Amino acid sequence: MNHLPLIIQREYLNKVRNKSFIVMTILSPIIMIILVAFVAYLSQLNNNKERTIVVLDESGFLEDAFQSTDNTTYKFIDDLSLDEAKRDTEANGDYGLLYIEDVDDFNELGEHIKFFSTDSPSLMLMSDLENNIQKELSEMKLIEEGIDIDKIKESKLRVNIAQESFVGEKTSKIDSIAKLFFGCAAGYLLFMFIIIYGNMIMRSVIEEKTNRIIEVIISSVKPTQLMLGKIIGTSLAGITQFLIWLILGGVLVSIVSAIFGVDVLQTQPVDQEAMRQAMENTNSPEFQSIVIAINNLPIGNLVVAFLLFFLGGYLLYSSLYAAIGAAVDSETDTQQFLLPILMPLILAVYIGVFTVIEDPHGTVSTIFSFIPLTSPVVMLMRIPFGVPIWQQLLSFGLLVATFLFAVWFASKIYRVGILMYGKKPSYKELIKWIRY
Repeated sequence: MNHLPLIIQREYLNKVRNKSFIVMTILSPIIMIILVAFVAYLSQLNNNKERTIVVLDESGFLEDAFQSTDNTTYKFIDDLSLDEAKRDTEANGDYGLLYIEDVDDFNELGEHIKFFSTDSPSLMLMSDLENNIQKELSEMKLIEEGIDIDKIKESKLRVNIAQESFVGEKTSKIDSIAKLFFGCAAGYLLFMFIIIYGNMIMRSVIEEKTNRIIEVIISSVKPTQLMLGKIIGTSLAGITQFLIWLILGGVLVSIVSAIFGVDVLQTQPVDQEAMRQAMENTNSPEFQSIVIAINNLPIGNLVVAFLLFFLGGYLLYSSLYAAIGAAVDSETDTQQFLLPILMPLILAVYIGVFTVIEDPHGTVSTIFSFIPLTSPVVMLMRIPFGVPIWQQLLSFGLLVATFLFAVWFASKIYRVGILMYGKKPSYKELIKWIRY
């Protein structure tokens, strides 16, 4: 009799009814949103920090080099000595003192500038100061050489190289960024899903083995059915939890943004004004590039391939996690067997990030997108850049075949391991179990 549906139902209900599962399903997005909102709030405070920089320019060459902004105010002084300026700056609580020595030739000025502050100044601030000074000195040098700066500025032309394939398909620089984003997001999501819910399957097997419940279950259920039931039931519970996280997370993001006025999606500084202008002006090159990038994404192919490779990759690794759980008596004994499983996953992420970005159709990217242990991640990263259908089908076929082999392989270990107690198995022992 086929007990697989009953096992799947049992595993699913046991997971979703578990108190810890319910608590973590509710608390995880709340904790994550609070952390992200807190980081976003701190980021906004850091970006909005007002600084006052005192400038003591004894040379007189850089009076027009610094313009105050919303966050940085430059205060020029010229009637104090360096020691007096340092004391006054520190006493007034100003951010720092920029001291420019008196030199006869501005060409030597670059080596006679110092910045004094109580704490180490930020790298961005120092870069801005150096850029402003360098720009002013460069313009002074051009004027000294008799060159009209206004003509140089007017002579600068904007260059925007249009990209188009040999069959007439238009692309853009933003197009590559969009493809890279979708590919990396899909690969990383699969990587995290495998680690989180693969460990859940392994712990479930260890728990039942420790409680001796497995001895009763195995008397009426085939080991292969029991293993598949655990994998599929836990997978469905994981998908349920993930969907709840998405819905609850979206609601919480809206609530936090509305109440506290913190945009949790913008933890990094972005030129929002330029983006807004690009979206409002539909004739701008930036807006057209965005439209081209969206149109060039193979949305249908991405969705289908994501579901297939996501499911195939997860089932493949889940069967291995279940076999490990059956082979050991406690979670501390799993470390020696987890490394061979995690290494291909980590390798797939590194291959995807460092080779797909450089050349998504190169030899390394292509080869690893066919190897079943790395193909779910690498192929998902390659597909947005346009992968022939035959390559996707071949890669998925190899993934399915490897999954079936892994189920057979894992069921052999599962059949013997679930009834073995009090002995730490080695790789040699596992090979013996497979031969039984």
